[in-house]
Amino acid sequence: MFFVAASSLVIFRKAGTSYEILPLFLTTMKTLGLLTISLFVIFCSCRKDSFITSPDARVTITADTLKYDTVFVTAGSTYRTFKIINENNQKLRLSSLKLMGGIASAYKINVDGTPGIQFTNLEIEANDSLIVFAVVNVNPTAANLPFIIRDSIEINYNGKKRLVQLEAWGQNAHFLRNKIVSAQETWINDLPYVILGSLLINANTTLTISKGCRIYVHADAPIVVNGTLQVNGLKDTIDRVYFRGDRLDEPYKDFPASWPGIFFQSGAKDNVLNYTVIKNAYQAIATQDPSPNANPKLTLNECVIDNAYDAGIISLNSSISARNCLISNCGKNVFLAKGGDYQFTHCTVVTYANRFIDHKDPVLYVSNFITVNNNPATANLSALFRNCIFWGENGLVEDEVVVSKSGTTIFNVNFDYNLWKVRSNPANSISNQIINNQSPLFDSINTFNNYYDFRLKPSSPALNKGVNAGVIIDLDGKPRPVGLADLGCFEKQ
Repeated sequence: MFFVAASSLVIFRKAGTSYEILPLFLTTMKTLGLLTISLFVIFCSCRKDSFITSPDARVTITADTLKYDTVFVTAGSTYRTFKIINENNQKLRLSSLKLMGGIASAYKINVDGTPGIQFTNLEIEANDSLIVFAVVNVNPTAANLPFIIRDSIEINYNGKKRLVQLEAWGQNAHFLRNKIVSAQETWINDLPYVILGSLLINANTTLTISKGCRIYVHADAPIVVNGTLQVNGLKDTIDRVYFRGDRLDEPYKDFPASWPGIFFQSGAKDNVLNYTVIKNAYQAIATQDPSPNANPKLTLNECVIDNAYDAGIISLNSSISARNCLISNCGKNVFLAKGGDYQFTHCTVVTYANRFIDHKDPVLYVSNFITVNNNPATANLSALFRNCIFWGENGLVEDEVVVSKSGTTIFNVNFDYNLWKVRSNPANSISNQIINNQSPLFDSINTFNNYYDFRLKPSSPALNKGVNAGVIIDLDGKPRPVGLADLGCFEKQ
């Protein structure tokens, strides 16, 4: 039994036949302590049951890319997993988790054992996780299957979006990731070559590519040559060597800028490309600085450069010899700046504006300078263009050949027996036997269907208008006459 004395802060508690006096604050503290503990338990319970809503919530996704390195030579499937970990003391709600490719994707996913394509309002307990399984099923006999099958999983929570990329091999090939050629190496035509990350040819090293090889290059994978690249294609279509992007599925297979291009650096030398086709690059070929020896830095024999977004050939103070080459439908077909040493013989340089390329730059630009900090940096220039066609249509360009000069460096630019489209002959150059503003009458052009045949019609003004330049074949490997040859890369048979 308790009695409280009104005049003092004490409590009387009966103990047997007597009473004890207890200080009030002691009893009060015990009561408050019990209350505090109760409130803490209730608070913690409520906190764990509530959801964290901050976009800065601590969430770990254990992979940003799932790579399936299995090469599928027969139909089959394989899986990879990752976790989404909630590192907070509150629940986390994923507003959505979905396979971006949807039902058409080669991938299937399930979350903690539940299959689906899209999930909503997934709850992850405090300091807990869920597991996402991603399975890919590949039939390598599918005709349009890309070499690399890609998709992604999108995860949304608290207004934040994160992606996990999916990447699987789709066809049997040599897959080379961040490949460095550091010793003499030869590629043979047994399987396609797929370049991921980059391909680097070291100085004083040669990579030889045999006839018939197919090289497919990913969007982030430049080919960088510090040594020597020797490509030994032959005239038959099956024996030519092809460089192109690694997306073979619609609509990506025809997109320009689908891979960076081939870059010949300062130390590169004795590079020769025979019967080589380079398609859909950003800058198909770029050369920099003079050759370390007396040979051209790059020799192009019977090559096709097509559908490059920025430039087919871009060169700064370097040296190129090109014979029977078709440079077609590029943002800038041939761009030669800051001098150099160039010889183009029997080449067709042409662009028709189409749904991929806006023709707004001349097909040929030649200069002895580039502008650096508003000042021209110049170098000696020697360039000869013989038996060539320079043409463009459907764009904004009136002068398809532009020659620019700055300073007093050596400057020799000669056009000998050519057909071109210009309002007046380019300044700072010598022109001889030019057919001006007469359509070359190419065989078939259909920009809507993306079809181009740049061979010449029987009525073309370019027939038999060339000079004997010692070239005995054309781009098809067919013979040219000893006497008057046709202009451009194709000889009318």
